[in-house]
Amino acid sequence: MKKSDFYYDLPEELIAQTPVEPRNHSRLMKIDRESGEITHARFYNLCDYLKKGDLLVLNDSRVLPARLYGEKKGTGSFIEFLLLEQKGDKVWEIICRPGKKAKVGTEFSFGNGKLSAVVTEVKDDGNRIVKFECEGNFYAVLDEIGQMPLPPYITKKLEDKERYQTVYSKEIGSAAAPTAGLHFTKEMLEEIKAMGVDIAYVTLHVGLGTFRPVKEDDILKHKMHSEHYHLSDETAEKINRTKAAGGRVIAVGTTSCRTLESMPLENGLVKAGDGYTDIFIYPGYKFKLLDGLVTNFHLPESTLIMLVSAFLGYEKTMNAYKVAVEEKYRFFSFGDAMVIL
Repeated sequence: MKKSDFYYDLPEELIAQTPVEPRNHSRLMKIDRESGEITHARFYNLCDYLKKGDLLVLNDSRVLPARLYGEKKGTGSFIEFLLLEQKGDKVWEIICRPGKKAKVGTEFSFGNGKLSAVVTEVKDDGNRIVKFECEGNFYAVLDEIGQMPLPPYITKKLEDKERYQTVYSKEIGSAAAPTAGLHFTKEMLEEIKAMGVDIAYVTLHVGLGTFRPVKEDDILKHKMHSEHYHLSDETAEKINRTKAAGGRVIAVGTTSCRTLESMPLENGLVKAGDGYTDIFIYPGYKFKLLDGLVTNFHLPESTLIMLVSAFLGYEKTMNAYKVAVEEKYRFFSFGDAMVIL
């Protein structure tokens, strides 16, 4: 298939700039996976489509406030860091701007001296390896002075950093939020559990590669970014138990989906594990575990809309997006959601 097959025309005013309050009052498009029939609802209506014996799988990764604004020591000139991946104790791979200021050995200061950094390596792709120093806990300092690395299509300032975190986020490490989970409230999760729907957690740390555009028109030539995942013994047991009882495994978000579909099966059973996945799911892919998917509306020609098309079917997916535009749904990270069952 061609990248252009996944294009749709999106008016700019439908790109959500701010989250809906309360979280679960965003709109929800329910799509029948077999027929493609569409029902319009609100996210709090999700409970109407779940049933006892289902298993919801959520990604509990927490977003780092990974954007830092500071200055070059000795000159006071501006620098911006974006943390990508931890390489050691207070050692990170970063993107910096402007890059010409960040040569090996150059020192920088952030938050009026609360955090300092020195460049130890310049990589072939232009990224830097830096060593940070601070008093006290690094993550506490980062939480105090760092900014959320919002996607480039969100231009409004986020007043409350927690609105770019899920209410169940726990494992620090993502450069972007697993946005399908932003719609849940703690009360709604309790309501779901009270119905007899089980909840399990995986961790996949979302990298900035999630925003990387597909450049090749032949999608088979696209190389997926790699992201770290972890699936616990408890979650593996819940998945296997649900499948054995005939229940549905429903992924909340494409990150949970990619984690589940990356897990090897032994005699039809999932085993716990962790590692890196670069799985690329596009139409024609045969799903091993997934029975349902909760997801937001994704960018045209992105790997995420390709994943949804693999699960729902190409024609039904593109029709759903056409309807969403016509009905003025809100798109992308702070936008509305769909559930496919």
